[in-house]
Amino acid sequence: MQTQLNKILEEAKAQLEKAVNIEETEDIRVKLLGKKGKLTEILRGMGSLSPEERKVTGQMANKVRGEIERLLEDKFEEVKAAAREAKFKLEKIDVTEPGREVKLGVKHPITITIEEVSRVFMNMGFSIVEGPEVETVFYNFDALNAGPNHPSRDMTDTFYITESTLLRSQTSPVQARTLRKQDPPIKVISPGRCFRCDTPDATHSPMFHQIEGLLVDEGITMADLKGTLDRFAKELFGTGTRTKFRPHHFPFTEPSAEMDVSCFKCGGKGCRVCKGSGWIEILGCGMVHPHVLEVGGLDTEKYTGFAFGMGVERAAMLKYGVDDIRLFYENDMRFIDQFK
Repeated sequence: MQTQLNKILEEAKAQLEKAVNIEETEDIRVKLLGKKGKLTEILRGMGSLSPEERKVTGQMANKVRGEIERLLEDKFEEVKAAAREAKFKLEKIDVTEPGREVKLGVKHPITITIEEVSRVFMNMGFSIVEGPEVETVFYNFDALNAGPNHPSRDMTDTFYITESTLLRSQTSPVQARTLRKQDPPIKVISPGRCFRCDTPDATHSPMFHQIEGLLVDEGITMADLKGTLDRFAKELFGTGTRTKFRPHHFPFTEPSAEMDVSCFKCGGKGCRVCKGSGWIEILGCGMVHPHVLEVGGLDTEKYTGFAFGMGVERAAMLKYGVDDIRLFYENDMRFIDQFK
């Protein structure tokens, strides 16, 4: 048995001399000192020896084990150092090489416009709410007083998923959802994406963005609507901006209007942007229709409110002089980088 111990020690030295990495060194450790290792098997067989032989063999086995553990420790340090050195050589950086340009990102003009409009209304006490882009027919049309025969419900205008679900064609459904969830006073805006069956061209896109606004409380009048939107226009386009309201029709407001702002390019004198009129149409608005308030479970004798909605792309095109809506969606960084 003592001869076997000497043989195991010599074998360990020979094998560790040839090991070149951590994996090979660990395999040697397991073969010699593991639960089924050679040295472990010898120690288990010591029970058949006499007390005198067991004492001598045990002392020698401990000595051999200690020597092997020392050899293993030295070898582990050696191969780890070699591995570190190899890694350092592999990761070596040539500091004389020229650096690579790191380009900073820039916000998309649509994002910039949404943030600017949101900031103006938030400063006036409005909060932001959101709604689903996959909407129900009820919230997209029925709750907004758009009857079964309303032309906007045609498949030529709206993307239907099923008979009762669709891609929302406006952000106004958020208005109906908010009326059913919150009690007055309500003062919210809801920016988001909308979808309509439009053929893409310079001024139309099947996907676009809107910002809807809603204010409901006791005693709200058309004067509150006009004052709020006039303040908004001056904040967004400049303090010299003037506004005017033209009668219009929307199923979810009564009375309804479209708001124009004085051209911020020519100051109202007439130019290419305003087509010589001095005015630019910017949004639709009106007093919330009583039927819409009833859907929200509100007492129409007690509460009134106003709503408005504007196209973000239109506002961005006017503000930044962009003449083709498709530029917003082509991911051309030469265009996007202009908004730094």
